[in-house]
Amino acid sequence: MHKTLIVTNDFPPRPGGIQAFLHNMALRLDPDRIVVYASTWKHSAEGREATAAFDAEQPFQVVRDRTTMLLPTPRVTRRAVGLLREHGCESVWFGAAAPLGLMGPALRRAGARRIVATTHGHEAGWAQLPAARQLLRRIGEGTDTLTYLGEYTRSRIASAVTDRAAARMVQLPPGVDEKTFHPESGGAEVRARLGLTDRPVVVCVSRLVPRKGQDTLIEAMPRILAAVPDAVLLIVGGGPYEANLRARAVSTGVADSVVFTGAVPWSELPAHYGAGDVFAMPCRTRRGGLDVEGLGIVYLEASATGLPVIAGDSGGAPDAVLDGETGWVVRGDAPDDAADRIVTLLRDPDLRARMGERGRAWVEEKWRWDLLADRLRELL
Repeated sequence: MHKTLIVTNDFPPRPGGIQAFLHNMALRLDPDRIVVYASTWKHSAEGREATAAFDAEQPFQVVRDRTTMLLPTPRVTRRAVGLLREHGCESVWFGAAAPLGLMGPALRRAGARRIVATTHGHEAGWAQLPAARQLLRRIGEGTDTLTYLGEYTRSRIASAVTDRAAARMVQLPPGVDEKTFHPESGGAEVRARLGLTDRPVVVCVSRLVPRKGQDTLIEAMPRILAAVPDAVLLIVGGGPYEANLRARAVSTGVADSVVFTGAVPWSELPAHYGAGDVFAMPCRTRRGGLDVEGLGIVYLEASATGLPVIAGDSGGAPDAVLDGETGWVVRGDAPDDAADRIVTLLRDPDLRARMGERGRAWVEEKWRWDLLADRLRELL
């Protein structure tokens, strides 16, 4: 692999799915052959300390820009060019194609031989807006490869770029650490701590925002409880929608059957998946298609943990489920659909086991980090 400059606004300790994706990939590349150019997380003393501590632990070099939002400004472009030359990098990987991929031509002129730009869910939204669509077209022409998460994002992004750029697109989704997410991840301890040992548990692990569909699960609970009276909904994660969700649980009359954990450290997430009997996140598409689920790595982490999954039909979420084999896809705004599938699973332990085992096998076959890192190395 050529020595590579990774240019990204999304990198830990800033939390988030894209951040985790990039960090996991970087850890699986040769540390002597990568340099990361990233934004600063926070300007507060606490943020600076957390960033410095994180960077010091990495096996590769991390260079932080002074800004908390890395954009393709002339100043940032000059610094990226300087880092490319200073470190003798021949390849560039843009952690998010839009908008950082607009720096591609400048880095090419500075000596980059290979330029790869990774797309996520937001680029599919860009493809629907005339001005952003033109920028996406420029990014496609200025790179060697645009990567995509799944068929949903590929088809929309491909419609915005040239035929030549579309033909060069390669799938590169985030992976799952099957050694971290597994059926013996410690779920029994979490259930005991929360007083859920003897109750059927529907678990949702995600940031609390309207798109994810935790409110749909709350609306589904009366129907679930009518069939499985001791069932409980375990909502894992924090976010701006939490107060709304708590109020919804009260107004729906199911507050005693909904448990909120708040934000959970990453190290404890596998055990929280394992606390569930069924994983459900009926995500929806919002804002006229601009707010969609790019893929939904949580479904795959749940599958690796041995759980059947209920996914919404937003964006690329169905790409993370083998419908009818590892779980089911339901309409994101249909509480009754979600409830019926959840009740079926809670009442049938053999079906849960079969779907969970198939999901675990699928993750091992297709979604392991080492397989995807090999793909990235080839692209670079």
